[in-house]
Amino acid sequence: MDSPLIEALRDPSCYPHPVERVEVIETHISWVLLAGERAYKIKKPVDFGFLDFSTLEQRRHFCTEEVRLNRRTAPDLYLGVVRLTGSAECSSDRLHIDGPGEAIEYAVAMRRFDLDDGFDRLLAAGRFEPAHAEALGEALAGLHEQAEVAGVDSPWGTTDEVIGPMRDNFTTLLERLDDPSRRRRLEALGDWTEQRFAALAGQIARRRDDGFVRECHGDVHLGNVTLFAGRTTLFDCIEFSPALRWTDVMADLAFVIMDLRDRGEEAGAWRLLDRYLARTGDYDGLALLDFYVVYRAMVRAKVAALGLDPGLEADRAAAILAAIDRYLSVAEQVAQAPRPALVLTCGVSGSGKSHLAARLVAECGLVRLRSDVERKRLFGLAAEQRSDSALDAGLYTRAAGEQTYAHLLDKAANVTAAGFAVLVDATFLSAAQRAPFLELAVRRGIPFGVVVCSADEQVLRDRVQRRSAAGHDASEADEAVLARQLTTFQPCRPDEAPMMAIDSAGPDPLDAVADWLRSLRGPV
Repeated sequence: MDSPLIEALRDPSCYPHPVERVEVIETHISWVLLAGERAYKIKKPVDFGFLDFSTLEQRRHFCTEEVRLNRRTAPDLYLGVVRLTGSAECSSDRLHIDGPGEAIEYAVAMRRFDLDDGFDRLLAAGRFEPAHAEALGEALAGLHEQAEVAGVDSPWGTTDEVIGPMRDNFTTLLERLDDPSRRRRLEALGDWTEQRFAALAGQIARRRDDGFVRECHGDVHLGNVTLFAGRTTLFDCIEFSPALRWTDVMADLAFVIMDLRDRGEEAGAWRLLDRYLARTGDYDGLALLDFYVVYRAMVRAKVAALGLDPGLEADRAAAILAAIDRYLSVAEQVAQAPRPALVLTCGVSGSGKSHLAARLVAECGLVRLRSDVERKRLFGLAAEQRSDSALDAGLYTRAAGEQTYAHLLDKAANVTAAGFAVLVDATFLSAAQRAPFLELAVRRGIPFGVVVCSADEQVLRDRVQRRSAAGHDASEADEAVLARQLTTFQPCRPDEAPMMAIDSAGPDPLDAVADWLRSLRGPV
């Protein structure tokens, strides 16, 4: 049964715009009224401790906060805060949206969107595409770039603030689950969390000092992402708890990575991560990613476990336990022993390296470092921003090239130290450029290999011409650059490193290269 307020708002005449009928969606903390081309979100007068909407002033405040926060990512979706005036119980003084008189309630006004365009529904319907994952990576990176940074005196992001909720998750789960097998799994994950925290505490504190704790979204899962006006749009940021949204950006990213994995979209998780890292350059933060993914899985498991009330129907209890088991499995997979590896591409411009590398990221679960992107990052340019540098000038001097490869080596060292397999997407035209990476792999005792890409010279020219004319790629190589590369290229020798050579103009090499990379890394 709806409250008198919601019953009254079912009347289409309450609204200042055409409405034929009103639909109501209810959650445990709000009602959403779908009325014509608008949606109105009203907060319930509840106090759950972590959330307090118990007074009218609190509800007004959090409506305002919801609009402020969500306009960062969805400015066209969130219209503002409206006043509800009149009476829900007096027929002579019916309710109005922004009518005369004192406000009896407040609501967030939004443009209505098709619920079937939510990313959770796209995935369930088989309509979730690689471009959706990549666009979400871009959108989340864009939010994190503009998000306010926690001040040095703020309480957010300290080591105590990080580990406290993690320990609470395990305490709650162990209190509510009595199955010995699940308890053993929880205890093992709890031990892993404590061990990782001990190893990462210094880096957690440094990242806070370096500005990586920001006012993030706090609830980035596929149900809070939609296609609105054709654009990937994050919405429903957590407004009611600063502690849940003020966090390391890696913890925010980890939520959607976990959600994709939980939904069986592993490839999408890697595509999203690839695009996010290319935009932000936060490769050093990867050391924390798995730590936070396990945390996010445990949060979901705890929330599910809170629904295990005495007397619950058997079917419902079984469904909740199945969900908990699923989250435990995601956490256990992430907490497995790391399997770092170091793989290079090798070949002149237009040989298909980057096209293949982008597909291998999703197929094999790799972190990609692309030289064209990182070179521009070093010089303060966005990936697709043109430098208009001439041959041997600007970004493409010998010194700039040496600086770029040194940067790639440094980031490859950090990524592999974090336990990830890294694919360094660069031309690697000389043995001298490749040698330090081989030395790093030998020093670390991790698998190493080179994917050598080639194509007919006319194919190379055609590809470079098309890419240069389009102007939408990080690479600025033109025919003059290609001509220079063809005269200076030192092909990788079989005795230099394990290698696989492919002709990118021939049959699609993806499966063969992916199989080779898997064999290089060894059995899971």
